[in-house]
Amino acid sequence: MPPRNSPATPPPATPQETAVEAVLTCFDAYARIRGARDSLLTAGRGGPRDEERAFNDLQQAITQLRTVSRPR
Repeated sequence: MPPRNSPATPPPATPQETAVEAVLTCFDAYARIRGARDSLLTAGRGGPRDEERAFNDLQQAITQLRTVSRPR
């Protein structure tokens, strides 16, 4: 029996939950890079390759989510 003060261990994430997390993470990265494109600070800007890589990562994460979410 776990001690009363310890938090309960959450159940492990399902493959679909993991895929959703990946999509959200990739979208956040893409949005930050895309938003930095018009930044006044040159150090904050990413190049076209960075934006393209982030977009490709996002597409791959979405594809993975679709694959995991298909009914069997």
